[in-house]
Amino acid sequence: MSAVLTWWSALLGLFIAIILILKKLNPVYSLLLGAIIACLTGGASLNQTINILVSGGESVMGTILRVLAAGMLAGVMMESGAADVIARAIVTKLGDKLALFSLALATMVITAVGVFIPVAVLIVAPIALEVGKRMGVSKLALLVALSGGGKAGNIISPNPNTIAAAKGFNVELSQVMIADFIPSLVALATTVLIATMLRKKGSMVLNQDLENLAADNNCQDLPSLRAALVTPVLAILLLLMNPIGSVFHISVLTKINLDAMYVLPIAAIIGALAMKQGNRLREYAKSGMGRMTDVVLILIGAGAIGATITSSTLPAMLINIIKASGISGIFLAPIAGILMGAASASTSTGVILATGSFTKAILGFGVSPLAGAVMVHTGAIVIDHLPQGNYFHVTGNAMHMNIKERSGAIVYEMLVGLSAAITGTVLYGFLHLM
Repeated sequence: MSAVLTWWSALLGLFIAIILILKKLNPVYSLLLGAIIACLTGGASLNQTINILVSGGESVMGTILRVLAAGMLAGVMMESGAADVIARAIVTKLGDKLALFSLALATMVITAVGVFIPVAVLIVAPIALEVGKRMGVSKLALLVALSGGGKAGNIISPNPNTIAAAKGFNVELSQVMIADFIPSLVALATTVLIATMLRKKGSMVLNQDLENLAADNNCQDLPSLRAALVTPVLAILLLLMNPIGSVFHISVLTKINLDAMYVLPIAAIIGALAMKQGNRLREYAKSGMGRMTDVVLILIGAGAIGATITSSTLPAMLINIIKASGISGIFLAPIAGILMGAASASTSTGVILATGSFTKAILGFGVSPLAGAVMVHTGAIVIDHLPQGNYFHVTGNAMHMNIKERSGAIVYEMLVGLSAAITGTVLYGFLHLM
């Protein structure tokens, strides 16, 4: 017989897990320990505790398989130099007059095609420093352009966070990617506006910031732009075949339902062959798998903590409290994403925690699964760049900024994320666009 945990024990377990993460304990152990405490204090026996944890792990297995599949695509795009080629092509084509827009767009595009946002910023940062020195643009403006563009691309990408949002609400990955497109464009526009206002604020790019950039750029034989585009274009086309068929009433396409689990590795393999890098597929696969390992482990821990919440009276209590207060229950979805993203300083972990813990309560307000996925997902990018996470430090180092300088961008990055979250909430929560 399964146990029904008390609401306060579920909250206690989640609170302890978050505190332990902030204290730099391994996130997986933090989540598992929080889940165990929630079960034992909530009235579950030792055997029931194990059953709850196992059921939580089983609930995220579909997401894990798709995240591992995404690793192949990420490995090919990052290790082959394809992402770097695409980024440089965008900046070169748009020119210096649209410098900040081109940098934001370049980061958005390469994040959108499956590159992790910290890696995307690392790839575009040398280009940004070169442009900043030439055009007299401050590091603060450059960082906001890169980070904001990355956030815009992150919510429309086949990355672990989008996969987690889709599977957490049991909708197709392609549906979330399409629904997030308008919030993504709003985030891009907000990024360019804010970065333009900041172009003369803060420290400027110095000559020493450009040292070793030329050597780094020439250390690899890069593919042609046409070859570099094969992987992302093929992946996007295959993922969108069914939605395109539904929109344009093409019956042949509506019968084709291709899952990310095999679309992403197939596109990666074909793309590697197009770049004449088939002999390096094993290397790319190993790199991609390595980058996904931490995400998979966090998924298991988040599945456990999520199972304690869904096994408790907390979702029903939240619904009753929000209904009694007169506040729209729609706000629970973006708020859950914002809080979990801030606590973990990670989009992926934030989405995983929010969907695992609050999906049942969100749907209890009559929110559609797709709307819930979009609102949680866009909420998670609002303040996922805090100092307790690696993104803050990786991006600061990439732009040669000290802690104080890097901290100055937090509020502006938050405004970019907030623009996407507000747009997603209005369009899908209140206007029911889809």
